[in-house]
Amino acid sequence: MSHHDAIVVGTGLAGLTAAVRLAEEGARVLVLAKGVGATHLSAGTIDVLGYQPARVERPAEAIGALIEAQPGHPYAHVGVAGVAAAVDWCKDRIATGPLAPYAYTGSVEENLLLPTAVGVMRPSAVVPETMSGGDLRDRPAICIVGFRALKDFHPALAADTLARAGVQARSVELDLVPEGRADVNALGFARAFDDPAFRADVAAQVVGRLRGDERVAFPAVLGLTDPHGAWTELEHRLGRRVFEIPTLPPSVAGMRVYNSLQHRLRAAGGRVILNAVVTSAEEENGHVGAVGVRVGLREERRRTDWVVLATGGFASGGLELDSRWRAHETALGLPVAGVPEPGEERFRPAYFDDHPLARAGVEVDSGLRPVDAAGERLFDNVLVAGATLAGAEPWREKSGDGLSLSTGYRAAELVLATSSATGSPAEAVGS
Repeated sequence: MSHHDAIVVGTGLAGLTAAVRLAEEGARVLVLAKGVGATHLSAGTIDVLGYQPARVERPAEAIGALIEAQPGHPYAHVGVAGVAAAVDWCKDRIATGPLAPYAYTGSVEENLLLPTAVGVMRPSAVVPETMSGGDLRDRPAICIVGFRALKDFHPALAADTLARAGVQARSVELDLVPEGRADVNALGFARAFDDPAFRADVAAQVVGRLRGDERVAFPAVLGLTDPHGAWTELEHRLGRRVFEIPTLPPSVAGMRVYNSLQHRLRAAGGRVILNAVVTSAEEENGHVGAVGVRVGLREERRRTDWVVLATGGFASGGLELDSRWRAHETALGLPVAGVPEPGEERFRPAYFDDHPLARAGVEVDSGLRPVDAAGERLFDNVLVAGATLAGAEPWREKSGDGLSLSTGYRAAELVLATSSATGSPAEAVGS
């Protein structure tokens, strides 16, 4: 049976970040996950901190205030400098990855203001270059282009919402259908935009319908393997700024992130097994030496020096509530903190209310190791990252991407530092 320096559980942004950083430093890394993670559902941006509770303009400053006010928040374990370092690391991995010269722009210093699929303006710190032209802070005039065959994007709705917010926006729809398919989603359109001939057809139908100095918005489907080429060619043909607006899932922009990081992982020698469910941990004296894994119908045992748990929260199944409202962490059986007692209020009426259950998760110490209700460390070689952590409200704060990226990055950093310092079985890591 093979032995791994680190097993990462989960293939979302937190898990892939930890895995790639470890593998690039020489660690033997295995990633186990049920599926591809939340990247395929996300907007593809890196939202560091959007609300606190008012809209945040300068995330780095706001994170410092957040940590001071909420010392139990996951950002307190990484600090502002840690968030910035993780963001810069991720930007570099995308820019030098398989989609180069496709890149991300922005920083933790300020938020852009981008339109969503329904036209609501949302703050985001670091975004694909293909979305940067959609910054609404200077209220540009916008023409939103849609496709009648794409059911996951409604340009008229987005334009109307923006217009009600004071943005000069209108919409047009095209009848182009990739390969004449009867049913096509965002992924099908993205593959079509990788073809220069399809880009030319789109530009030819749009150029005569533009007015003045309008910027042109498309759903975020401008290529899966050549987004930079599709974007720059459309800007050239239309003679103006072009940008993408995130669609409903499946998210092409999120797939680009996943594909880029997975490529980096495999290039560094890491391995990914999907349809793999971690069901147990073999523990002795506070150390997990192996995990039990169900791969399809087969039960396996995988030995490891470190475990990075990044399975997500309730939405992704990393945390669960049973029929009696008792919460548990599904992979290693870790305790879940912050769950209201029976009979106490769990949810409030409005979606963006401060829900009592929202901050539930696995509590950790300053080294991201899980702790019990008394604050005692449970395992020396298990680290927790991403949405599994207690203390944040990612949906309300618009902080989920920043939290996943920075805690995944920090988890890898801790493994590398500890392994190097102790000469543990992973002593080759970082050497």
